[in-house]
This record gives sequence, structure tokens and C-alpha cells, in this order.
Amino acid sequence: MKKPQIVEKTAADRMRRLLGMAEERAKEGTAASMALEKRYVTIARRISTHYKVRIPDGLKHRICKNCGSFLVPGVNCKVRLSSSHGYLVYLCECGAETHSFYKPARGKSSKGRA
Repeated sequence: MKKPQIVEKTAADRMRRLLGMAEERAKEGTAASMALEKRYVTIARRISTHYKVRIPDGLKHRICKNCGSFLVPGVNCKVRLSSSHGYLVYLCECGAETHSFYKPARGKSSKGRA
């Protein structure tokens, strides 16, 4: 049986809102706000698994798979760029690494047009 579109849309909207709130709490940096942030991520993951809806791609790569925190560069993670391999590396404070691939910008080809 196919899921109604309204269920998918509502679940995706709730996950976006929860992960947005998690980002706000992560930026605060206090111990209480970090606990709330991890709770928001947990709820978003439960919604995803319960309704079988994917977490939006832009937000999925910003969740640590090890500790469950929302990764905010400069606050609780470091970002490294590996241009030779074409991916970003998010280094979480728990020690886990998350890789996010991108397509590197290419210069003009050697076969120029005349």
C-alpha cells in the first residue's frame, strides 16, 4: 500500500523543523541546550524510521552517526576540505568523521575551442 503524500510531506516538514531547532540549540553551546539538541535529532530519526521517509539530504549529512549530535561548524565540529578526492570531512567532537561528497569545480579543458 502506497503512503499518502500528505503523510510524507508532514513527516518531512516536522523533521526539517526539528533539525532547525537542533541547529539553534547547538549554536548556544550550553550543556542543557546540547541535551535538547540530541533529543530533537533522536525524534527526527524516529519520525524518519516510523513513516519510512528519508531525512532531507542537506540535513542528513550534518548529523553525527556516532553520538547523534547536529554538526555545526566551529561549534561542535571541524570541517576539512579534501579537494583532491572531492569530499568534505566533518570531524565531530566525539571523534567520528562524516564524509560528504561534492563535485569539484573543473577548469577549462585542455582542448579549447577556437
